[in-house]
Amino acid sequence: MAGAAALLALAPAGVAVAEEPPSFTIGDPRITESSGLAASRQHPGVYWTHNDQDTAPNLYAIDGASGATLATITLAGVTGRDIEAISPGPEGDLYVGDIGDNYDGGWDEVWIYRLPEPAELADATVTPTVYPVRYDDGPRDAEALMVHPETGRVYIVSKKRDGGAALYAGPAALTDAGANVFERAADIDQWVTDGAFSPDGTRLLLRGYLSARMYRWDAEAGLPEPLARRVIPPGGQLQGEAVTFTPDGAWLMFGAEGESSSVDPVELRGELLPESAASGGGDNGEEDNGEEDNGEAPDAARDPSGADGGDGGDGGDAEGNAGDGEDGDLTISAGLATTLVVGALLVLGVRRLLRGARGD
Repeated sequence: MAGAAALLALAPAGVAVAEEPPSFTIGDPRITESSGLAASRQHPGVYWTHNDQDTAPNLYAIDGASGATLATITLAGVTGRDIEAISPGPEGDLYVGDIGDNYDGGWDEVWIYRLPEPAELADATVTPTVYPVRYDDGPRDAEALMVHPETGRVYIVSKKRDGGAALYAGPAALTDAGANVFERAADIDQWVTDGAFSPDGTRLLLRGYLSARMYRWDAEAGLPEPLARRVIPPGGQLQGEAVTFTPDGAWLMFGAEGESSSVDPVELRGELLPESAASGGGDNGEEDNGEEDNGEAPDAARDPSGADGGDGGDGGDAEGNAGDGEDGDLTISAGLATTLVVGALLVLGVRRLLRGARGD
């Protein structure tokens, strides 16, 4: 290990080792349809998730190191018809979106549940505040609910590109005394199965089954602006329905449905980084190493499927996030750094063996 530390110390000054959050597998056999994900704001390394249709409306606190369930929160007094999303709010609350509609617009009313994030991780039953929701242009299916971390405003994105997927903005303050009408604010040209605001509110990530797209959030207009660079979720997530930013904003954690499903990190670089993460060291958000910006994402990394499972081919020419850093600064994960060090040590070892064989 001393040799590895010495090699790391000799690394070029422009190389930064990013702390990569671990992948984990959800081990709880009750969780077979993880349809939402939220990084805890109170408990580092913990993630909240839920099934989309469950025998009981439960939230599960998952240890991001082991994948074990640390606490189960049962929501009392609610139906839990088709829970599809979970998002942290600016005041330490969790917002849960019972907004799915398998009849594609058959429910006149859906619901948002709000509860304080528990200060202690222990099984409990909680009665949330219930906010009835209607859309200004009629019922629709949705799986993404996001709460802006600065304004506290709640947004929902309908699921399908066909028929007009859209971002809907809730009232400035939700009420539990009557229907909250969400107004259509922007068209979204992709299928959407989940979404998340960055912790500083400057980025919005919307994902589909196999691809994702990052937006710069226009705080003044309250609208998303799509970025040219794309985000490719980890391979193998054929039913990808969950995503969250890590609390530092530098990584995305992607989850999927299925028994023993995995949750995997993707690093953000350049303009994909939220402003607070970019200014805090690392990438500076400028153009990539002289790549020409022609309004389309470069072909440096493509979605291996050639499409994104119904997202209209959004991932087909998408740029990955494992390329070079900005302005010659290369950011590598801790795992990659370790691999490079081990490789260098092996080379040194082989050289010593060869010298010994020659009698040097």
